[in-house]
Amino acid sequence: MLNLKLATDPRWVTIVESNLEEILTDHAWCEQKAATNAITIITLNSEHVELVTELLKLAQEELEHFEMVHEIIKKRGYKLGRERKDHYVNQLFQFTRSKTNNRKEAMVDRLLFSAMIEARSCERFKLLSERINDKELSEFYRELMISEAGHYTTFLGFARQYGEGVDVEKRWKELIEFEGELIKSYGKKETIHG
Repeated sequence: MLNLKLATDPRWVTIVESNLEEILTDHAWCEQKAATNAITIITLNSEHVELVTELLKLAQEELEHFEMVHEIIKKRGYKLGRERKDHYVNQLFQFTRSKTNNRKEAMVDRLLFSAMIEARSCERFKLLSERINDKELSEFYRELMISEAGHYTTFLGFARQYGEGVDVEKRWKELIEFEGELIKSYGKKETIHG
């Protein structure tokens, strides 16, 4: 369903378990960035009423997820560390046509970029829900996996809906291929995409 070319090595969960405070901090900031990304898409494409309506809901949900992760951090006596750079997301963004003068192409690429991040996050959350030894986090990541799958389909659906004149399927396949190669360099750190 997620169209990912390469699954995350299950040993990544062992790395995550070695430093739960780090994964939770990284995850919290990923949720904040996801909310910011949705708002940016709204700002750049405000003429699309349905997109604005749905992405406002999505942004609110991402902020709720940020709050949920923060509550877990506090409950466990951890501290929310400083924002982390997400090299995976930055490299994925560099692949997009964000700097094109064609607004429609830029919008489609931003939506596909967002769908890809949600797909990879969903896949990682599924792996955590199935393999992490911490029961609370296992259940938490199962709930979030379902939410991320919905976000994935929302972004992909809007790319297809608003992509008239852009070969959305071709561009999506190119992004899937690029991400499949990119992710080979990741899965070695206690971060959501690392």
